[in-house]
Amino acid sequence: MNKTNASNTQQRMNTPPVVSPDAWEAARQEMLVKEKAQTRARDALAAQRRRMPWMAVEKAYVFEGPKGKVSLLDLFEGRRQLVLYRAFFEPGVFGWPEHACRGCSLGADQVSHLSHLNARDTTLVYASRAPQADIARLKARMGWEMPWYTITDSFDKDFGVDEWHGHNVFFRDGDNVFRTYFINNRADEAMGTVWSYLDLTALGRQEVWEDSPEGYPQTPPYKWWNWHDNYEAEATPNQKWVEVSDAGEAAFRKKDA
Repeated sequence: MNKTNASNTQQRMNTPPVVSPDAWEAARQEMLVKEKAQTRARDALAAQRRRMPWMAVEKAYVFEGPKGKVSLLDLFEGRRQLVLYRAFFEPGVFGWPEHACRGCSLGADQVSHLSHLNARDTTLVYASRAPQADIARLKARMGWEMPWYTITDSFDKDFGVDEWHGHNVFFRDGDNVFRTYFINNRADEAMGTVWSYLDLTALGRQEVWEDSPEGYPQTPPYKWWNWHDNYEAEATPNQKWVEVSDAGEAAFRKKDA
């Protein structure tokens, strides 16, 4: 694009003014105040979410997995928390049978490495009405690694995802399963990071700075972070990483102060 065309584009777009570095930094600092307020408000909302009442799941739902029939309880994979995303991949959905829904597929592309969620006692799964053979083919084509099950009964209708996508969040206490939260529509757009999933759960990020009910599991921030292929090998925080993260946290606190 030449300078004349670039100038015309800027005029059509009604772009903001171009300012000096000092003026730009002042504007950024003004915006930063609002962004920090939004972050604190998001943390407060997550704290309120952790105090939401739970709903007991009484019905025995059945899914089809790569190894056969499984229950909702099985989907937890032994962990205490489950985030279940209802993706649309089935006959009648645009893209079938080569692709899943474009929106659900975009969301699947955003999913971060699951080992970090698993380290916080949380499992993420996808569920659709497509047969397992088609799901396996789709995952291989798209490079997706999340567990993906076939819905065989009224689960989607019972949990508000029969006609539209959504994330249902569950908690397991022994063999008892509870629904703790649900999001859909535009709330699904932000999902994909470890933090976005954990903030939806009953236990949250499980870090000591969080406002959680008494007795909830919490550990120091940063310390539990690990390489995604090293969680099993390193059961406790590496002392060198503890020192590095302590120094980083101290620097952040000093800067904020």
